[in-house]
Amino acid sequence: MTRVYVIAEAGVNHNGCVDTAKKMIDVAAAVGADAVKFQTYRAERVISVYAEKAEYQKRNTPENESPLAMSRKLELDEEAHRELANCCKSKDITFLSSPYDSESIELLDDLGLEIFKIPSGEITNLPYLRKIGGLRKKIILSTGMAELEEIRAALDILVEGGTAKENITLLHCNTQYPTPMEDVNLRAMVTLRETFGVETGYSDHTRGIEVSLAAVALGASVIEKHFTLDRDMEGPDHKASLEPDELKTLVTSIRNIEIALGDGVKKPSASELKNMPIARKSIVAAEAIRAGDVFTEKNITTKRPGTGISPMEWDRIPGQKAKRDFRKDEPIEL
Repeated sequence: MTRVYVIAEAGVNHNGCVDTAKKMIDVAAAVGADAVKFQTYRAERVISVYAEKAEYQKRNTPENESPLAMSRKLELDEEAHRELANCCKSKDITFLSSPYDSESIELLDDLGLEIFKIPSGEITNLPYLRKIGGLRKKIILSTGMAELEEIRAALDILVEGGTAKENITLLHCNTQYPTPMEDVNLRAMVTLRETFGVETGYSDHTRGIEVSLAAVALGASVIEKHFTLDRDMEGPDHKASLEPDELKTLVTSIRNIEIALGDGVKKPSASELKNMPIARKSIVAAEAIRAGDVFTEKNITTKRPGTGISPMEWDRIPGQKAKRDFRKDEPIEL
């Protein structure tokens, strides 16, 4: 199985603080994630004065705070991006960020990003998709809230823009934070893979890690999961995020599942070969048998260990004569 690409989603859980963002990079690198992802935007370019907060944002932020004000205090400027990209490089972990506007796409391209992560909300943004498609980079596209035809249209735009289809990975996703289990619909990830013929993964907004692990077992090539330094911090996404020890458990579990899935060839494993003679049986004497006696289904039986004639040879034993004496339980020889 191909190694699962694990994205530790920092998002805006740094609360606009570069030092906090660097601590999050430290955590993501320490637990073995492949990448740590942030969000790149300027609030005024993304959110109009008519925008509203999502229900989970209303629950987790001050009541009188507008969406524009909330987003403005969570954004990172260009210098912060450069600092964080350098920090990731020093920690040997990939720096990723989802751009939310045209200028942010340009900034991330200028920073040398080789993978562009498109958030679910931009899947119907034609000029945005066309611009990223034109970069000819690897793309990970979240598909929350989208129907198959919307996903098909987005793929067409990216490919027409210049990105090879094989360089695009689709992430099944539900944009409710946290996602109720009854809304996960994890089999849709398989539907995406079968429908579009591309790599698929899962962007997980559920509480806990079990759905991510199930996605890996179903063939996810990418897992994205939000994390935070502390779920009690103020901000819209902390409550639905993993804390560092949980993130570590997730990554470790994914790596174990990768190993456990194996190559799909059904054969005895190296570790169990020694158990075959212990657990299997041989054809043995059910009672004392003298030389010249005829073997019958009454004077032979099957017992452990499996070091003699296999019980699968049973039908050829009755009717033959014993060439020597056999004690009870002694393996039969012909």
